[in-house]
Amino acid sequence: MGVSTSRPDKGIAVVTVDFPPVNALPVQGWYDLADAVRSAGRDPDVRCVVLTSEGRGFNAGVDIKEMQRDTASGGHGALIGANRGCAEAFSAVYACEVPVVAAVHGFCLGGGIGLVGNADAIVASDDATFGLPELDRGALGAATHLARLVPQHLMRALYYTSRTATAAELHAHGSVWKVVPRDQLMDAAMELAHEIARKDGLLIRLAKAAINGIDPVDVHRSYRFEQGFTFEANLSGVADRVRDTFGKENRS
Repeated sequence: MGVSTSRPDKGIAVVTVDFPPVNALPVQGWYDLADAVRSAGRDPDVRCVVLTSEGRGFNAGVDIKEMQRDTASGGHGALIGANRGCAEAFSAVYACEVPVVAAVHGFCLGGGIGLVGNADAIVASDDATFGLPELDRGALGAATHLARLVPQHLMRALYYTSRTATAAELHAHGSVWKVVPRDQLMDAAMELAHEIARKDGLLIRLAKAAINGIDPVDVHRSYRFEQGFTFEANLSGVADRVRDTFGKENRS
């Protein structure tokens, strides 16, 4: 359980997340993921990073139970830690020195959208779904990253309703590179990674830096702005009220 890195082929590092049962990451998990992606990108022998997960789905966001336990004791450490940890992980993917290919299966929710929205390319299985159920969980955030996957009005409708979009729908919008059966997901992701990794190592790093430099939205500042409203929701008490409802629904 945790975050692991392997180098199955020349020029490629695979970072795998495994937090059963649903890959809802605790605070330390987000930091571990950030460290793994940064370390892989700094390796001069690596030209592409593949980000993937074990288990039922790619990512279910933050560990809400960890946050509820902390809030029940009157603290905000888990909230602050989760916000900082998510920001670190999202930033690590975006700023990774080499391209990052996300291999997504099952659900990709909440913080998962922050990861794939900052990745360079997404390969998804045909059972993959993408969305931000934040409003149903007493949270806000990652609209910055969902807006990199779908057009503005669709992003807003998905955000306000907490609905999800399928891999096929995102492929139609051009944000998912390829949709394949689940048992072919890693093969498809590795195929793209191999094509990228055949480029010159220095040149691919320059290309990544150049493309990041011309982004129309500063993803770091934009996400940090969103986080301010997350804190406001928590300080006002509305976040706890909605989160507690979410917890009861999941226990029933």
